[in-house]
Amino acid sequence: MEGDFDATTMARGRLAVLAAHLAGGECDAVTVVVEASPVSAQDFSRPPIDLDGKLLVADKRTGKQYEFGISEEGAVNASDLKKITTGEHDKGLKLYDPGYLNTAPVRSNICYIDGDEGILRYRGYPIEELAERSTFLEVAYLLMYGNLPSQGQLSDWEFTISQHSAVPQGLLDIIKVMPHDAHPMGVLVSAMSALSVFHPDANPALRGQDLYKLESLRDKQIARILGKAPTIAAAAYLRLAGRPPVLPSSNLSYSENFLYMFDSFGNRSYKPNPRLARVIDILFILHAEHEMNCSTAAARHLASSGVDVYTALAGAVGALYGPLHGGANEAVLKMLSEIKTVDNIPDFIEGVKTRKRKLSGFGHRVYKNYDPRAKVIRKLADEVFSIVGRDPLIEVAVALEKAALSDEYFVKRKLYPNVDFYSGLIYRAMGFPPEFFPVLFAVPRMAGYLAHWRESLEDPDTKILRPQQVYTGVWLRDYQPLDERVDSAKRHLQVPVSNATRRRLAGSGV
Repeated sequence: MEGDFDATTMARGRLAVLAAHLAGGECDAVTVVVEASPVSAQDFSRPPIDLDGKLLVADKRTGKQYEFGISEEGAVNASDLKKITTGEHDKGLKLYDPGYLNTAPVRSNICYIDGDEGILRYRGYPIEELAERSTFLEVAYLLMYGNLPSQGQLSDWEFTISQHSAVPQGLLDIIKVMPHDAHPMGVLVSAMSALSVFHPDANPALRGQDLYKLESLRDKQIARILGKAPTIAAAAYLRLAGRPPVLPSSNLSYSENFLYMFDSFGNRSYKPNPRLARVIDILFILHAEHEMNCSTAAARHLASSGVDVYTALAGAVGALYGPLHGGANEAVLKMLSEIKTVDNIPDFIEGVKTRKRKLSGFGHRVYKNYDPRAKVIRKLADEVFSIVGRDPLIEVAVALEKAALSDEYFVKRKLYPNVDFYSGLIYRAMGFPPEFFPVLFAVPRMAGYLAHWRESLEDPDTKILRPQQVYTGVWLRDYQPLDERVDSAKRHLQVPVSNATRRRLAGSGV
């Protein structure tokens, strides 16, 4: 995620895409770029059986036994474990779970993942089928309200979101005065937070804690965020190129409008290549939601305090900013660039095995099988390359995938390509700089964040999140007056003086 922005290279890349658009001419129909899903007809993943029952725990420290209920989903109420205690000064058993590897703070019916089988479903629909047949806004509606919209509902939904796509001029002014080298994700985080100031009508801290009980007010914030996120993203990109923001168009689809703001130069008659717009739409569908990942968990954590939705989502985008979460596809590009040619892959593979090299884009915290999103994205790559030109690194990527999946070392460890492996190549081919990749992740993920925010407001079990800790510090100390204290082994505030300060101090009269 580090590195300087090269405005010249960026401009050339976007001009190349523009030229490809123009060369393509008008297109009456959008090519179907995703094959029919084989998953929807498969029956290997049956609904889970009823897992309710009782758990009997024997505490060998005290000889006592405890019986706890197990829910039909196979979960134990963690608070019940507080009953397991050794006596008066024992506050009860805690679950030590770094990274929340096996802790479920919420119940949710939005997204289902089976990492062992490589399954991802939104509200029960296989991701492959949604990518093949739906638009992003259809999927966003599905995530938000539980069902795919009817024709009338979809028309109203699209119109409402388009009506909320403009952003306040004051927000554009804030973006304009940010440092020239500000990272696009930093701009997006700041802009999302600033929206809270521009929409005080949606702030429970000002209007009362019960504000979001009004469903119409919730829906308004959902439409606002989904409508404004692409506009903010485009403004963040255009400022890097030294260009002013472009007003959104109400005559284009969601993904077409996204590309329009990047490429039109304000020409209201410009229309993006529909095949590229469809690719963006599919990528947005694939990135829209992914259960309780780091950033979604951050959104629900913040929302549990009753904070306004814009601040909650600003925190989520901040979590996505991290290179371990939203910036992984940039690491893939760097890795492929370092490999350079197919001939260098055997040496690279050996380097990975000896832990001298890092394999990016393989493996996943959840998936222990082929990431279903990666399968769809791989099919999209050729579609994009047929329009804007073939990225030479795709040959390295394909050969690396083949080499890894035929090597027992990687198969045994269940290291399969994930969603980041091919997405970076597609984004680069479309002319986006690597620094902008996480923004392309964040814009569609707003749908998932908002769906979880909405769900949390309706969940009677929602409480302000306050995890426990396992204290490992000093038990009790006697206070020492300042003049009796000695330096500790570790010194603090070892901050080096900057060269600018040295220059100032070198002058006279200081």
